[in-house]
Amino acid sequence: MNIDHILAFDDDAAGPRALAHALGSRLAWVDRHRFPDGEVKLRLPPALDGTVVIWRGLQQPDAKLVELMIAAPAARELGARTLVLVCPYLAYMRQDAAFVPGEAVSQRHVGRFLAGLFDRVVTIDPHLHRTPSLGAIMPGRLGVVLSAAGLLGAHAARAVADPLLLGPDAESAPWVASAAAAGAAAIGAAWPLEHACCVKQRDGDHQVRVTLPPGLALRGRAVVLIDDVASTGRTLAAAAAQCHAQGALSVDVAVTHALFVGNALEALDRAGVRHVWSTDAIPHASNAISIVPLVADALRGG
Repeated sequence: MNIDHILAFDDDAAGPRALAHALGSRLAWVDRHRFPDGEVKLRLPPALDGTVVIWRGLQQPDAKLVELMIAAPAARELGARTLVLVCPYLAYMRQDAAFVPGEAVSQRHVGRFLAGLFDRVVTIDPHLHRTPSLGAIMPGRLGVVLSAAGLLGAHAARAVADPLLLGPDAESAPWVASAAAAGAAAIGAAWPLEHACCVKQRDGDHQVRVTLPPGLALRGRAVVLIDDVASTGRTLAAAAAQCHAQGALSVDVAVTHALFVGNALEALDRAGVRHVWSTDAIPHASNAISIVPLVADALRGG
């Protein structure tokens, strides 16, 4: 696919700038003006054509969803023929069912909303644990799901000698196995890195119970906790504390999406986490791994 324009916002600049360089595409900015009453005015380049990519991660999503609701049709009015959303972090995906009567299934509704705006959506490690594909919630549109598991596994293998990769729960098992295989490939090992998954039970937004896999020998091991998203950090902190209690030599953390709300990083530090590495899917001080090559390859492939 030939990308003619990449549109970006000033609070999310590094990723689209690197993507434009990788693809040789024109980069332009969506200017925003916030009125005193909270409304936003957007200004796009006055002349667009061909395939236009809008890069917008949806961390702190509510205002950004409104921006997309305005920017996408405006881009089409200005000449865009095909419109692609590169959304490194896709919000509202965790609510994939009505667990009690009357609950809105936000995953489905936000998916349909974005499908009405864009011809294609490219995202990284969305929370689709019980949903077969992105296309299932974006009818009639091409949803492209990329995974940073391999990037995290490779980084862990290069940064830590003989790491044990430990995922947060059983749902993450295939994802962690992919990271373990990529980690082995990165260092030329014949077999995947050792890996396992915890058992997690969530009792609320800030309360979680984590149980380590039975029979897992951790004494003297370098453990890397690996997860797709870190929000409050409580799951990772609970796992790190248990790893240290079982004699782990070190505990590091590698995540795709570094939300790290509130005192999440302080909680990890108190639990004995040594290093925190994240991808730049969400801009954060812990960013150590770029997703731009993944995104560029996906767009080149059409």
